[in-house]
Amino acid sequence: MSSTSPTGQQFRITHGQAVATVTEVGAHLREFHVGGRDVVVPFAADELPPASNGAVLTPWPNRIRDGRYTWDAVDYQLPLTEPARGTALHGLTSWQRWRVETHTDSSVALAIDLPPTPGYPFALTVAVRYLLDAEGLRITTTATNTGTADAPYGVGFHPWLSPGPGSLDEAVLQLDATRWVPTDERLLPTGVSELPTDLDFREPRALGSTELDDAFLGATYDADGRSWLRLQGTDGRTAAVWMDRSMSCWQMCTGDHVAAVAAQRTGLAAEPMSCIADAFRTGEDLVRLTPGSSHTVTWGMTLA
Repeated sequence: MSSTSPTGQQFRITHGQAVATVTEVGAHLREFHVGGRDVVVPFAADELPPASNGAVLTPWPNRIRDGRYTWDAVDYQLPLTEPARGTALHGLTSWQRWRVETHTDSSVALAIDLPPTPGYPFALTVAVRYLLDAEGLRITTTATNTGTADAPYGVGFHPWLSPGPGSLDEAVLQLDATRWVPTDERLLPTGVSELPTDLDFREPRALGSTELDDAFLGATYDADGRSWLRLQGTDGRTAAVWMDRSMSCWQMCTGDHVAAVAAQRTGLAAEPMSCIADAFRTGEDLVRLTPGSSHTVTWGMTLA
């Protein structure tokens, strides 16, 4: 473990040939590889995550328009953490130090007590557990309302799947989703639509030059209750993310227009989410977390 890293202590877990490292700051998944083959695009211990790599996105994922929302007839203003688009992006916990609850050879659990702030005056405790086993990496996240008022809540995650030794353009993509969320110039949703042909990846096909920064709904689930996003590289290996029925939304991003050059088309952001952008304003799939209640989601990653 290192305390000199900008992301704090580094918590390494292993199972067989699988290795993952989780950071103290933000509880980011900094790396995950199996037999030396990256499942996610890693970032170094001495650098900040370039494009929310491996972040836990809570108490909301994605963007809130103008950082403004109304909850139970009261208006709130969040800090604009994406100034260029005038939005509040990816929640409040990515740059906070989490505390370690347990750390074993194959698992690490971290938690954070999120204090009330003027833009989000609700008290939450969020706990996340990363577990490596024979199946892959499993992540379970639970938020508990420790305050006295109902709180708006959503959660998402930001792993960047690695295409392996080949380019992202050459990788084959498959996604279990049936609906598309068009957006405006600020990447905020304008409705829900049928899948356009160029964004329909229900059947596996090469990504090619397709640019993605899009949300998808209508998730479909297999017999085990899992919805999948798969990225097969030129080496024949498939890095995949799954979510169970606790979440129903996907976001994919190829990074063409992110500020960090290191994240531009070097991997695919494969984001399971409980709600899409602007849910604090629209109420779509937003969780009302009552005092003392908890909300849990589960997702995971594999390399086949």
